[in-house]
Amino acid sequence: MKNIKNDAGLLALALRLVVGWTYFSAFWRRTALANKLDPEAAGYIGEKFNAFLPNALGIKPLIQYLVENPDALWINMVIFTIIEGVVGLFIMFGLFTRIMSIGVFGLAMGILLGSGWIGTTCLDEWQIGVLGIATGFVLFLTGSGKYSVDNYLVKNNNTITQTKWFAWFGSGLIPIKESVFSKVVLFGSLFILGMTLMTNQVFHGGLWGALHNKSVKPKLEITEGKIVNNILSFDIFRTEGVDVYGAWVIGIELFDDKKSSILEYTQDDLAILKDKSISNYYVAKIKPGKHSLIVPLGAKAKLNLNNEVLATLPNGTYTLKITDISGAFWEYKIVK
Repeated sequence: MKNIKNDAGLLALALRLVVGWTYFSAFWRRTALANKLDPEAAGYIGEKFNAFLPNALGIKPLIQYLVENPDALWINMVIFTIIEGVVGLFIMFGLFTRIMSIGVFGLAMGILLGSGWIGTTCLDEWQIGVLGIATGFVLFLTGSGKYSVDNYLVKNNNTITQTKWFAWFGSGLIPIKESVFSKVVLFGSLFILGMTLMTNQVFHGGLWGALHNKSVKPKLEITEGKIVNNILSFDIFRTEGVDVYGAWVIGIELFDDKKSSILEYTQDDLAILKDKSISNYYVAKIKPGKHSLIVPLGAKAKLNLNNEVLATLPNGTYTLKITDISGAFWEYKIVK
């Protein structure tokens, strides 16, 4: 039985190397290949993290706090990147494999809960998350085998391998009774399967009902609409759509109860909208683009549109309409 358990670490070598590189490469991309930790640079990792916010599961308050506090977000992105680098490198080399496998499990759980709903074609982030969780669990059970630093330390009778905790943190036989070990494998596997099925249903309707993919079409939520004196103000929040592209707002219109147009901002007007008219809440910014108003995924802002025609409007119910370049539009009732 001892040989079978020891061999398991060797058999998981390909898994260890690939998942290790998966996490280490995130560190490598953000530091060596491009500076994705610079808040002022294009591709800042904090803005991608902001894209997780609209439909995150269970950890939305944490994400919202971070994207509302850029300094705290930057610190956490740096720590997160360092952890990914250390976990990935140690897993590839097979050093302290079991404790690092818990890191793999935790990082994958964060990906799953934060961004498991994102993926335009193959449910990309959900697959990465659930497979990472399963991989972390398997590597904890197997440890690392022949081709690992853990094994080198054991073969050379390094002092650290003589401690009771090394089997839990490194590799080798897990000090669990055989009768209990099989139950750990079973219940751990069933838990991970349950997490997989639950998130598949919540994020994508993958078990029953209508399938849905929140990454395909843009969606804007409009709230807090008001008309006070000569200012039309409202919040817009981009909650769905492709994460690597913005929504392009080409029209903002206000209609009275007879569907007559009261106010209209065309795409040319929105492209030159002044910064003082946009108050962003998060690190992902809504801003004027060359031909429209750009609204990234996860971005939320209050728009304040100043126009003299609003000052003379009688009390009543008005309809605010926001139109995307795709032809999609969203309406919101405002009572003055």
